Amino acid sequence: MKSLRDTSRLTGALSASVLVAFSHMALSQSAQAQPRAVVELFTSQGCSSCPPADKIIGDLAKDPSVIPLSMPVDYWDYLGWRDTLADSRFSARQKAYSRMRGDRDIYTPQAIINGATHVIGSDATQIKDAISATKQSASVMSVPVSVSVSGKHVNVSVAASTPTSSHDHGEVWICSVSKSVPITINRGENRGRELTYYNVVRNWLKVGDWNGSAVSWTVPLENVSRDGVDAAVVYVQDGSRDRPGAMRGAAYTSLR
Repeated sequence: MKSLRDTSRLTGALSASVLVAFSHMALSQSAQAQPRAVVELFTSQGCSSCPPADKIIGDLAKDPSVIPLSMPVDYWDYLGWRDTLADSRFSARQKAYSRMRGDRDIYTPQAIINGATHVIGSDATQIKDAISATKQSASVMSVPVSVSVSGKHVNVSVAASTPTSSHDHGEVWICSVSKSVPITINRGENRGRELTYYNVVRNWLKVGDWNGSAVSWTVPLENVSRDGVDAAVVYVQDGSRDRPGAMRGAAYTSLR
């Protein structure tokens, strides 16, 4: 397990052009069951401790009740191998979680469960236990979310909050995802290995804000799809990009 102390501020900016439809949309009856967890793995091709965690993400991707996301970081690139999937925004997000928790626990492989807690990403039992523990909160993964593709648009719907919910706000984001990316690593700690990364986030777009009422958006597919992208994940999260909190709900759809 590799650790890094947070000594730099967040970098990168997220922007997108989205078309917003303010008419309410009913959640599709054919939509998959609402997941119970979003698992974000902060990983690196240059980290010898990460391949077991990357495999766990692949295993979790087979479970329809879990949405696993790989977010390769760039801060180990100096060790001899530049991570070909890394994005400085992932490193910034990991640091933002640390600041929100009030600790300096930044390491790889690190798994963030439902935006609420972190565990070692190579420990499947810890991940399972964290999913169960975070679901004890009435606000975690409690809001139905729907995402579907229609023609040249991605349709996103977020349901109203429940009457008993004490949280009625959040940001809505859509992630462009590559389901499976094989990589041959030629240098560094994993030299000579052929590894596969699953549900790799390739881009983020903020769709809008949710205030507790049912709301829908229509996002141009061209803003989500790109080379290698074959799925999309939408999530509603407390807080903001710089101070991410608990996941309120999420949904997944294939684009191809």
